[in-house]
Amino acid sequence: MTDLNVEGMALAPGVVETIVSIAVGEVEGVASVGPSSASGLRSVFASKPATQGIDVTLDEEEKLHVSVRVDVYYGYALPDLAANVRKAVADAVASQVGASVGAVDVYIDGIQFAR
Repeated sequence: MTDLNVEGMALAPGVVETIVSIAVGEVEGVASVGPSSASGLRSVFASKPATQGIDVTLDEEEKLHVSVRVDVYYGYALPDLAANVRKAVADAVASQVGASVGAVDVYIDGIQFAR
């Protein structure tokens, strides 16, 4: 994504993706954001959340469309978990960026079992 302009404020690429990553990571039942193979060693050494698996686009109506790929923990109802992810993303983007979210597509790539 290129720079995003919202009401005269320009956001560098990766800013919205980082906000989305943090919001999704705080949803109960989400094990990881992005490809599960990328969450291993990188997450141990990274100082900021990974934004792989998150795609943000802007439509003609100036609304954001967010796609996020997650792994979830076993035992959670997937439709409820996806709804919680959608709400967390829409709330975080609206409150921190001030942009309207048109859609949040949640892709569940895998299920992880308790450690």
